[in-house]
Amino acid sequence: MIKNVLLLLFFLLIAPAVSAQTVQAPQPGQSTQPLMDLQECLRIGLENNYDLRIVRNEELISDNNVTLGNAGFLPDVSLNSGYNLRNSNSDQYPAEGGETIKNRNSNTHTLDAGVNLNWTLFEGFRIQTNYQRLKELQTIGELNTRLAVEDFIANLTAEYYNYVQQQIRLGNLQYAVSLSKERLRIVEARYQVGSLSQLDLQQAKVYFNADSSLLIQHYETLNSSRIRLNELMGGDVEQYFLAKDTTILLDAALSKEELFGRAIQHNTVLLLSDKNKILSELDLKSLRSRNYPYLRLNAGYGFTHYNYNTGTLDKQRTWGPNVGVTLGYTIFDGFNRKREQKNARITVQNRELQVERNKLALESDFANMWMAYQINVELTNLEVESLKNAELNYEIAMERYKIGDLSGLELREAQNSLLEAEQRLLTAQYNTKLYEISLLQISGRIGEYLE
Repeated sequence: MIKNVLLLLFFLLIAPAVSAQTVQAPQPGQSTQPLMDLQECLRIGLENNYDLRIVRNEELISDNNVTLGNAGFLPDVSLNSGYNLRNSNSDQYPAEGGETIKNRNSNTHTLDAGVNLNWTLFEGFRIQTNYQRLKELQTIGELNTRLAVEDFIANLTAEYYNYVQQQIRLGNLQYAVSLSKERLRIVEARYQVGSLSQLDLQQAKVYFNADSSLLIQHYETLNSSRIRLNELMGGDVEQYFLAKDTTILLDAALSKEELFGRAIQHNTVLLLSDKNKILSELDLKSLRSRNYPYLRLNAGYGFTHYNYNTGTLDKQRTWGPNVGVTLGYTIFDGFNRKREQKNARITVQNRELQVERNKLALESDFANMWMAYQINVELTNLEVESLKNAELNYEIAMERYKIGDLSGLELREAQNSLLEAEQRLLTAQYNTKLYEISLLQISGRIGEYLE
């Protein structure tokens, strides 16, 4: 009895108080690593990401194509010149008979130059339709860039918070190692005074090594997330940095009605599908231009110089302008015009159906995301409560273990329960954040993460 009392006093005096709260223990070299927040990562990525740079260049191509000349409003003007040398031999036989007239090595030099203009004045409004189509393609290029930027912001934000999650997870594992180390210290002290067996000591060492192994393995997961972030930012994948955020903050002010209303009006995929429908309507309008006659203007100015070495003329020059108009109409083309217009009308109907289909798919996706978001919010609140209970449970278990009222296996179970509660909370918070990102992206509000 006296021996047990002395042991109790011994451990109460020398055993440090161990808190069951999550501790952010620094990893090796952490103090020298810079801190980067989400906005800085997004800013760097928006400037350097290769996919975004490519899609922006494609948008520039669409912008450059919107010209009057590309639509057909302006005439074609060409300059041409040429030089020809002709050498010929001839025999001429008079009809009345007589001596044959022979010409040998007759050379003719011809030099000509001219300017030609071809201008389509009217072609059934096809030119005006082409210009409208180019402007719609320009808008589509802008929407494609916007879609790429939204996808990038969503992907980088998700990876950033994954990096935050892995940092917090690292701290939890480091804390688990510290708990196992403290337990090993207590077991070694008791083993020295003969209170515990060598089996208890070996068991404590096994648990300490197992926790240390999990910690070492987690460094790979942490570094993989960091490398992925560097890749998205378009920089050196080996750059070391830490996420400035130490918790995963959730937006509690999301409104279902407001998000859904913005999704119907501002969702980029819906806007793109609507633009594709407009393009198909313009294609039909362009085909209908073949129902009208066409009027073309042709004009030019030419100069021709001839050199002869035989005949009555030595040289000859001609020059002057020419102008003309062509009015035409295709009367019959094998019913191809009618067939093409009929197919174009079917394409317009399909694009309208695609718009409605995409709208229905958007409503379905939004409903699923909102339901999953709400479930994960509730799950996060539940896991917060579970973590508090697990912390309290571990504190009680450790106090009982110090006085010898709890076995090592039961303490290990309490420790595992604490670590699992921490991980479940992290997973619930991260999943909630992912659904929050998806809801903001689908409603066109993903750019708020830049603020």
